[in-house]
Amino acid sequence: MPDSPLRTRRQAAGLTQADLAASVGVSRQTVVAMERGDYAPSVYLALRTARALHTTVEEIFTLDQEDHA
Repeated sequence: MPDSPLRTRRQAAGLTQADLAASVGVSRQTVVAMERGDYAPSVYLALRTARALHTTVEEIFTLDQEDHA
């Protein structure tokens, strides 16, 4: 499975999952689930995560074509 945009961006920022979790106020397990695509964050969490990574929500959370149906 290819890396998620969230994981790629987090790693590029030099942050561990625990670092990102602490900066946005969630558990490391929540970050793991978001990176795997097993958890869709709230709008507020998505915005906090994007801000922590100095990017946009659209850059780190993408929809697959099948999600549009």
